[in-house]
Amino acid sequence: MINIHEKTLKDLEFFTVLNQVSEHTLTALGKEAVLATLPFKEEQRLLLELDFTNEYLSSFDNDNRIPNHGFDSISKELKLLKIENTYLEVHSLQKIVSMSITVNSILIFLKKFETYYPKLYQNSQDIEVTKVIIEQVDAVIDRFGDIKDDASPVLLNLRRTINQLKGKINSSFTSALNTYHNLEYLDDIRESVVDNKRVLAVKAMYRRKVKGAIMGGSKTGSIVYIEPETTLQHTRELNNLEYEEKEEVIKILKSLTDYIRLFSPLLKDYQEFLTELDVISAKAKYAQSMNAILPEFSEERRMYLRDAYHPLLFLNNKEKVETTYPQTIGLEKDSRIIVISGPNAGGKSITLKTVGLLQVMLQSGMLIPVHERSKVCLFDRVLSDIGDNQSIENHLSTYSYRLKQMNYFLRKCNNKTLFLIDEFGTGSDPELGGALAETFLEVFYEREAFGIITTHYSNLKLLANELPYMENANMLFNERTLEPMYKLVVGQAGSSFTFEVAQKNGIPYSLINKSKKKIERGKVRFDATIAKLQKERSKLERTERSLKENEKKKLSEADKLEEVNAKVQKKLESFQELYDSNQRLIYLGQKVNDISEKYFENKKKRELMAELFKLVQIENSKRKKLTAKQKRAEKHKERQVKAEAEKKVEVIRKKKKAAKKKEVKVEKPKPIIRVGDRVRMQDGRAIGSVDSIEKGKANVNYGMFTTNVSLDQLELVEAKK
Repeated sequence: MINIHEKTLKDLEFFTVLNQVSEHTLTALGKEAVLATLPFKEEQRLLLELDFTNEYLSSFDNDNRIPNHGFDSISKELKLLKIENTYLEVHSLQKIVSMSITVNSILIFLKKFETYYPKLYQNSQDIEVTKVIIEQVDAVIDRFGDIKDDASPVLLNLRRTINQLKGKINSSFTSALNTYHNLEYLDDIRESVVDNKRVLAVKAMYRRKVKGAIMGGSKTGSIVYIEPETTLQHTRELNNLEYEEKEEVIKILKSLTDYIRLFSPLLKDYQEFLTELDVISAKAKYAQSMNAILPEFSEERRMYLRDAYHPLLFLNNKEKVETTYPQTIGLEKDSRIIVISGPNAGGKSITLKTVGLLQVMLQSGMLIPVHERSKVCLFDRVLSDIGDNQSIENHLSTYSYRLKQMNYFLRKCNNKTLFLIDEFGTGSDPELGGALAETFLEVFYEREAFGIITTHYSNLKLLANELPYMENANMLFNERTLEPMYKLVVGQAGSSFTFEVAQKNGIPYSLINKSKKKIERGKVRFDATIAKLQKERSKLERTERSLKENEKKKLSEADKLEEVNAKVQKKLESFQELYDSNQRLIYLGQKVNDISEKYFENKKKRELMAELFKLVQIENSKRKKLTAKQKRAEKHKERQVKAEAEKKVEVIRKKKKAAKKKEVKVEKPKPIIRVGDRVRMQDGRAIGSVDSIEKGKANVNYGMFTTNVSLDQLELVEAKK
């Protein structure tokens, strides 16, 4: 049974994370559900929730995006449905239809893409796809939100009668309007509308001559608004019919509501399903914003967080475009407890909070920003003692409060607990507080609890060094500048750099030396040794980095040399071929020359032809005779080689073009040319001296002649001394 105390969640700023997640929700109910999120108590349910979020996150990277799940809450409607003889208004019915359409589309989608989203599909299987609610409401209400005329035979008949009556009212009013207008009883505006009724605008002096009901008058009193007597009877009848129509509409809505009331449990499931999907979606979007993943779960109780980021710090720095340094830390049976030491402002507390917050997030069904090779496990309890521990409302000092916390830790700590304590042992006399802290740590160790603590106490560093399943760790610092490097190194305690930091901040060396004498010599030496070791570690880190860089350079140079060697070898081979070919041609030329000389002397054609024929036969015997098929194969091979060469050339050209585009030309600032400077024309060789400058042009003296040139066309060779 997993149980994580609310204080731990506050210490680790878990509720701030929930606020950030809630910003990604689409609905009010989804936001409420996110803000009410707590770590899951059951492991099986937690693993399912993590799978849901991971599957939803994967939908952002493929073409099969999960349909929109936005909805309007129907909580009030569900409450009304529980009360008999109530009915839902048109707006409420439309909300129910909209929700039904949304749920149906998601359920159909998940069934279609079951292979992509197996767990989400499995979660939706208990919910029924039904179109009956949609059909029933559509039969009564049109797309504009009005009750359809054919919703019932009675309503259809009533509306027909109402329309006929309205026609009679209009015709009788028009008749009265024309009559009284001809008698000049009406004002220039002739008519108006009072209480949604057409009325005659009668001049006040003729009001007694017009029969009908007075409905009002103008502000000046010059006009009296009268509904003609001929339309009054029809209006009364219309009012009665409209009342009957309203009653019939309520009757229809009640009937429809009674039908929908049967589906109340299903509608409740619909709302819960969409709310849950909104929470999952918000968690997935939050995970996407910080590149979070679902790491592998370890079969044993083992945690290894590689390149872990603190979510709040990462997102804050991302907004400010600043660097966030990840941490790598692991806890397992062989190294259950890690004691982080070193100076303040080095990132100890952030490392502690990162581990705690990521663990709590994971156990609340959220993905975490770590490397994909990370491994995680679950803890039944996560105990923390972080931040300002002074309890004002209980009038407890920091130390009293911490002792109460330790008492709670001692009662709850076991082998399935992860404890996180910042500045362990502080708040009391250093010697006594350190001794008590050491005893507490030994108890946690004996109970095989997992934990991370930060401290400045030397006895806790020594204890971590002595016990086999406990390790020291420190945050690396630059030994020269004492600037933090925000990198955790496990296996070595960290110095607090007390005197070094004091010296860096300008405290006189004489005072620092005096302080050193006031404390135990052994303690100073111990701290100095740790500081020295840390400096050595920092040097080694830098040396390792530079060696790696040199190794990379050498490898790339070796590759280049191999390429050059291969090219030279190819050239040598081609030169050898060329040399052999030339030697052969020289030999043939020599032979032909000898035959020619012989013929020149004896003039014997037959002997000449015989000698030439013999030479040709010898040369042809060296050649291989190819069949037509072999010739085609040779040609095909040549074409292939040529095509491959062209492809390679094309790739090289593209790379060169891309490289040229990437190159940003940084123009050097043009030097200011003054009188007496030695200059030359751009792309020219002759050098002259500037005699005078006027209106952006310079008179340049080349000795033999002078010329007037724009300053933009000149290059400075040597400034006047």
